[in-house]
Amino acid sequence: MGVSKQMTFTLACAVVLSALIPGLAGYLSARLEAIESAERSLRALETRLHIREARDARPVSYPGPCLRTPAAPGYEEVPTAALGQRRHWQPDDVPAWLPGLVTEPPYAGGH
Repeated sequence: MGVSKQMTFTLACAVVLSALIPGLAGYLSARLEAIESAERSLRALETRLHIREARDARPVSYPGPCLRTPAAPGYEEVPTAALGQRRHWQPDDVPAWLPGLVTEPPYAGGH
């Protein structure tokens, strides 16, 4: 049974195309999926960036301008009667675990 050259060529083309078309379709669909995945990732990053920019650009509200400067911390004047009976330190007031370190009474307030 003889087959013509044209029929052989047609069958060979059909075999090649039957392998080529599904392979090409798979390649193109994989490429399209990669592009769509990159697009989704880019949109997510853009959304995060817009949220961060909106958070940073939000105006900070303060209750109002500062009209006076706070007073500098200082010592309060306490009446001497509130302190009770004043007592000067004695060398024997030093705790037992601290012997020999105090030779003079601490500063008592006058020169």
